[in-house]
Amino acid sequence: DSVTLSDESVKFQIIHEKNKILLQVEIYEIEGNIFRLKIDEASPLRPRYKVPDVLIKEPTTQRLFISHREAGILVLSSVNEDYKLQITANPFQVELQSKGETVMSMNSNGLLYFEHLQSPPSDRYTQNEEAASDSSKEKQEDLGLWQEKFGSFLDIKAHGPTSVGVDFSLHGYDHVYGIPQRTETLLLKNTSDGDAYRLYNLDIFGHKIHDKIGIYGSVPLLLAHKPSRTSGIFWLNSSETLVDISTKAVHTPSRSAAEIAKQRAVPLTDVRWMSESGIIDVFLLMGPTAFDIFKQFAQLTGTQALPPLFSLGYHQCRWNYEDEQDVKAVDAGFDAHDIPYDVIWLDIEHTDGKRYFTWDKQKFQNPRKMQEHLKKKKRKLVVIVDPHIKVDPSYTLYAQAKEKGYFVKDRNGKDFEGICWPGSSCYLDFTNPEVRKWYADQFAFKTYKASTNILFVWNDMNEPSVFKEAELTMQKDAVHYNNWEHREVHNLYGFYQQMATAEGLIRRSSGKERPFVLARSFFAGSQKYGAVWTGDNTAEWSYLQISIPMLLTINMTGISFCGADVGGFIGDPEPELLVRWYQAGAYQPFFRGHSNMESKRREPWLFGEKNTQLIRRAIRERYVLLPYLYTLFYRAHAAAEPVMRALWIEFPGEVETFDVENEYMLGNALLVHPVTEKEAKTVTVLFPGSEEIWYDFRKFKRMEDAGTVKIPVTLENIPVFQRGGTVIPLKTTAGKSTEWMIDISYELHVALDKEACAIGELYVDDGHSFQYLHKKQFLYRKFTFHKNVLSSSLKAVTDEILSLMLFQPSQTRDSKTLLSCSDGKKKEVVFTYDTKTSALTLENLALSVDADWEICIS
Repeated sequence: DSVTLSDESVKFQIIHEKNKILLQVEIYEIEGNIFRLKIDEASPLRPRYKVPDVLIKEPTTQRLFISHREAGILVLSSVNEDYKLQITANPFQVELQSKGETVMSMNSNGLLYFEHLQSPPSDRYTQNEEAASDSSKEKQEDLGLWQEKFGSFLDIKAHGPTSVGVDFSLHGYDHVYGIPQRTETLLLKNTSDGDAYRLYNLDIFGHKIHDKIGIYGSVPLLLAHKPSRTSGIFWLNSSETLVDISTKAVHTPSRSAAEIAKQRAVPLTDVRWMSESGIIDVFLLMGPTAFDIFKQFAQLTGTQALPPLFSLGYHQCRWNYEDEQDVKAVDAGFDAHDIPYDVIWLDIEHTDGKRYFTWDKQKFQNPRKMQEHLKKKKRKLVVIVDPHIKVDPSYTLYAQAKEKGYFVKDRNGKDFEGICWPGSSCYLDFTNPEVRKWYADQFAFKTYKASTNILFVWNDMNEPSVFKEAELTMQKDAVHYNNWEHREVHNLYGFYQQMATAEGLIRRSSGKERPFVLARSFFAGSQKYGAVWTGDNTAEWSYLQISIPMLLTINMTGISFCGADVGGFIGDPEPELLVRWYQAGAYQPFFRGHSNMESKRREPWLFGEKNTQLIRRAIRERYVLLPYLYTLFYRAHAAAEPVMRALWIEFPGEVETFDVENEYMLGNALLVHPVTEKEAKTVTVLFPGSEEIWYDFRKFKRMEDAGTVKIPVTLENIPVFQRGGTVIPLKTTAGKSTEWMIDISYELHVALDKEACAIGELYVDDGHSFQYLHKKQFLYRKFTFHKNVLSSSLKAVTDEILSLMLFQPSQTRDSKTLLSCSDGKKKEVVFTYDTKTSALTLENLALSVDADWEICIS
């Protein structure tokens, strides 16, 4: 009798039978196969926290219809009637069906709970002795819920216990993924015999491998996959969250002995979400494909920001490059050894006593001149800017923030003080929009003294990291903007700092230039603001191995721009490990070498000429690959397609790919298998897809074997294969940095499928501004090979020239190749043909990238 139906939603109330508290349930259908369920108290004592700013807009809803109603059962139908929601009153349960098949159900195990807001215990008991003695036991129990001790730390819960949780059953699924970040396998494990997965952003130095504890970032998105469908659950809650997973086989009832004999167990995965506070606000993403899930999640939280091209080059970092002379020497070293790089980084020691937005006056006496030197070399600088602010009244940033009341408060209303790199520190309250605006203004060239337009930013320690506190983070009872406790917003803190930093970099250029911001802490939606990395890893083979599933997981939760520190941050890698890590990193989205101050120096030329040569080759391969990589980032930005993909995403029907985590697809065209074992002589590569043809990417040779194949390897490089049916745009050679490569011509690698066809794309813009967005100044070409004709056509301008092409059709030695341009002119083209590999090479074509043309092979 509480059901109300509107154009936006269906609302009704459920009641907790024991405490008689009414809960308000709202169900929405959102355009694009998404359902949203919200559960809140019908009449809370005060509003409960609802996560703001993560959704890019209030989603567009579609009207749900009541298609069936009887005592205790309500059936809702979607507009197109593909989906039905069956809601049962007692016990309360919601079942989501697609074309008659149950995809998932909520609360089928009866684990819904909702701790309602209460008055503090002192308000609930009378002061007379008799009443006090009657209720002393209850009072003690209640007080235990209102405060908690962790060792010597006391957490006072101003509003009492407020946790929420519910279970979901995923029917027919036994493969689940997502919920980063942790140092763990791609496939999520059954937690029934141990710890739940934890989403709670923490600074964990040298995090352990195969641990369910959360580390620096959290995205509460879980994906479930089976050959016929992919589904997703997005749990929008920024407080500490636990996820329990239980997979089992369920036998469906059968009527006859014959049916029992044929019967196969159907897998079922139960996923229980539990959060410390807030409301239940969950989005059910119905796919039905993985790429649909990525689009649905992006529709809610935004797509990956298109990075400036330089940021896809190689980054050289260390804690710390000592001074201006050190920076110049490292920069010169790359040129002396003919190794491309784009960005050199400065860690905390570059500042004046760990005061961010300042420079050490002894070590960096003329930072502007140093940046001008880098700018002439067409390179960039990244500096670290952390969220903790040194307590020092003479430090302008601290004094201003203190005066304006911009710091997070403790439970007594004073500025929260903790220990971090500068010593005693206060923490900016980035949840406050006014603080974010003020912080963004600090990046203005006139305010950030000696900063220039080649300076970009690294946000570290923003979990937030607080030394000498419980779990090295902020107390949960610290108080933020609008009187919300830290426990409510914890997982959002780093998200907000990266948001404010990106805004600052955009604003300093009057909205013209794209920012680059790397952040250690992240949440759903962080993709809109920049890049993330996997944090303080270790220089061991096992950390190279685990970096692959870690990055694949982050990619499938919307953040394509991610990487792991090459070589391992902690410790000293042996030369072979360092080489193998460079080879892996060159084919991953964010490519940065980084090391701890305790580690020996490890610039790429410090390990002997042979290793220098191998690292140089790996980095140069990255630069040649940039046209393809930049095109993939445009696809991530425009269509929410992850840059780095687990095999099952590209091959959803191939069950053998579902748990593969030692190889991956870069886009849809390249299969990459890093070498992650010491002294490996072979690697075992799975070539997915029975109908697929694969080619060695470097030798242009077709792989004859299908399925799982042992491939011999040397230290020279890692196995990379091109998928038949694809066209990959490359540069013909690497330059000193991305800006040096503007005039270097392109080549195309055309790999044919079984039908002797191939397609591919090339996206080009100026690489740094927002003109692609505001003025549509970009070039988007589609390449098609069909019936022995390779053609280039407009998919969406520059004067770049295509001077070399390469592809692999099977041809005879006396083939003719004719080139037809859009102006109608035709000419015969000289080619070479390799009979061993069936590779046909056409050189010096002098074709304009922005023109239509055809190359006919007859």
